[in-house]
Amino acid sequence: MRRWGLTIPLTGMSLSDHEPVAAAAVAAGYTDLWTSEVNGVDAFTPLVLAAGWQPSARLGTAIVPVFTRGPALLAMSATALAEVAPGRAVIGIGASSPAIVDQWNGLDFTDPFGRTRDTLRFLRKALAGEVVDEEFPSFRIRRFKLDRPPEQPPKLHLAALRPGMLRLAAAEADGAILNWLAAGDVPKVTAELAGAPDGFDVAARIFVCPTTDAGYARAAGKRMITAYLTVGAYAEFHRWLGREAELGPVWDAWSAGDRKGALAAVPDDLVDALVLHGSPAQVRAKLHEYVEGGVRTPVIALVPAPGTDLPAAVTALGPDAEVDSWS
Repeated sequence: MRRWGLTIPLTGMSLSDHEPVAAAAVAAGYTDLWTSEVNGVDAFTPLVLAAGWQPSARLGTAIVPVFTRGPALLAMSATALAEVAPGRAVIGIGASSPAIVDQWNGLDFTDPFGRTRDTLRFLRKALAGEVVDEEFPSFRIRRFKLDRPPEQPPKLHLAALRPGMLRLAAAEADGAILNWLAAGDVPKVTAELAGAPDGFDVAARIFVCPTTDAGYARAAGKRMITAYLTVGAYAEFHRWLGREAELGPVWDAWSAGDRKGALAAVPDDLVDALVLHGSPAQVRAKLHEYVEGGVRTPVIALVPAPGTDLPAAVTALGPDAEVDSWS
């Protein structure tokens, strides 16, 4: 089945106004609605709403940090989503970042790989209805059992960038969630998923600025790139992808406290590869390049542009759309 995803909620729109957005997305050929959890709304509430609005859509979190909820609470949240959307729920988990875990939530960001691995293993057992009584390397669980385990446990996806986490996903998860990569990067990343079982999903969040104003899109993209790709995990990811020459000046300026210099050092062609823009037809063609490279579920994340009707942009980016205007 061909999948096509949208990140909700859309920026600047109330959650209560998203029912027609979800309907328009499904009508335009989207199969999936996904959420993130950073500093806006939580990941689960929009999906619970969407479960009632669109009974055919697959609903996924991309991602829920493994540090900001205890393992049992995460299992309960996953169960609630699986109960209201049986057979359609995907729980994407990941390490997140020191800013979100430590600086914003006051928690210790220690051994992110281990915590993610152990949370994945715990959820697999708990969501199957097992009693979990185990000393995991990164936490201890004493006799936890879900009171109402889901009849259809949700799929478990793992946010993964570099080889270690990608291989863990291939070995133990139902899918991998990619982020902040260009279409040309996909084959290198998916090569690390060799050996994954049949049906393994590869989802990728892909940023789209729906405008033909390249100047605006590049300015917005540079701000996003300096905010994200200076974070340790993403910086190491792009070093692994071979972007030391492109991003080295950005990292140097950022480390020196020169924010303006870091922005100015981001190459335009890198922005164009990581934050898609142009006409709807041009953007759809770039999205299909991700699919051709090995992404099974492209998940569009809209970056607002002045004067753009975001719900109209959702329709224009549908997999079978033929319109070439953002309004």
